[in-house]
Amino acid sequence: MNETTKRWLYWLPRALSILFAVFISLLALDVFGEGYSFWETLVALFMHLVPTFILVVAILIAWRWERVGAALFLALAVVYLVMTNGRMLTIPIPLIIVGLLFLVSWRVTLKPR
Repeated sequence: MNETTKRWLYWLPRALSILFAVFISLLALDVFGEGYSFWETLVALFMHLVPTFILVVAILIAWRWERVGAALFLALAVVYLVMTNGRMLTIPIPLIIVGLLFLVSWRVTLKPR
């Protein structure tokens, strides 16, 4: 495998995971239209951003330890599927894709012995 492909496989899961975290963060903006007071809005915004915080932790772990990060992203997808009884696939499908990409990236960047 050439270096360009390895570079793409290194950066693709990282970029997609960051874009997915941004997408999930955008979903939290709906709290501003609810008519809450300042403190209620702040609490609601924090609660809506909890999945983003979890994703950021997963990204930080995956950035350093790709295999662990792959397992973590796949586990997050399974947890979400269990929580929603498999009804909503918008969230877990990107998590599965990113997890598999981190796994491929880890396998490609292994140094031969």
